[in-house]
Amino acid sequence: MQAWRVHENGEPNRVMRLEETEPPTPGDGQVLLKVRAANVNFPDALLCRGHYQVRPPLPFTPGVEICGETEDGRRVVAGPALPYGGFAEYAVADAAALLPAPDTLDDAEAAALHIGYQTGWFALHRRARLEAGETLLVHAAAGGVGSAAVQLGKAAGARVIGVVGGAEKAAVARELGCDVVVDRRTEDVIAAVKEATGGRGADVIYDPVGGEAYAQSAKVVAFEGRIVVVGFASGTIPSPALNHALVKNYAILGLHWGLYLTRNPRLVRHCHEQLTELAARGAIRPLVSERVPLGGAAAAVQRVADGVTTGRVVVMPSLEDGTAA
Repeated sequence: MQAWRVHENGEPNRVMRLEETEPPTPGDGQVLLKVRAANVNFPDALLCRGHYQVRPPLPFTPGVEICGETEDGRRVVAGPALPYGGFAEYAVADAAALLPAPDTLDDAEAAALHIGYQTGWFALHRRARLEAGETLLVHAAAGGVGSAAVQLGKAAGARVIGVVGGAEKAAVARELGCDVVVDRRTEDVIAAVKEATGGRGADVIYDPVGGEAYAQSAKVVAFEGRIVVVGFASGTIPSPALNHALVKNYAILGLHWGLYLTRNPRLVRHCHEQLTELAARGAIRPLVSERVPLGGAAAAVQRVADGVTTGRVVVMPSLEDGTAA
């Protein structure tokens, strides 16, 4: 089979190599999956760089989220068991963690439903307890993680403010349903959010960016608001001033979704059922901006790492090289 493998850490377009190799052999409790679609996530870039919290042995195949097919023909959503990730024709996954792919979504959309939407659901509902009528602020609202949070926020009845970088991403955020869109490249984020909320601020802030985005969040969070920290795509990990959280009465909540896989896998399945129901009634639908062939995976991971994509870029091994749909 063909698989992208990383033999040394570095930038994805430099260290990912497409190689011919034997299909992986599943271990105890694992299954072999034919990859139908593999969604590109920012953690794939971190894996290549050696900066992710999980560091698989070299060489490894990145690709942490797929729609795959079991040997008995079932279409499933899974997080592959590294080092045998999804940017390959076959991957390995834990049998107990397989989730049924929603019938209402195609392979690319199903592959993109898992990590980003689970993260958004746990952040908004489990951690922040978002309520209908509240104001939700989403940083990087046109990206893969942010677009999921926007859709989930709207489905929950929240008023959503999306912060984006650039006119193209602003247009995407509006199409996703953001009630207010703030372009950080041309607008003062703090002033714009305060104006949009009548000076009150946002009840819940979803931050996958860190750095300056977190500093802005602390200045626009409402009384008894909640800032949910889900990642640091900016590359800068902020150091919150806890005295500020005290005097303004707001909460700083961390979310590492992967912990639920081991600490409370029942909740992961419950979340997937909720997401499947939302997808069935059209309340959410992953925004797939590109479908690329297996040969384009390294370039796709690099584009996601560089922050120049919108929605989700999905690798489709069945597509012929040179073809994108």
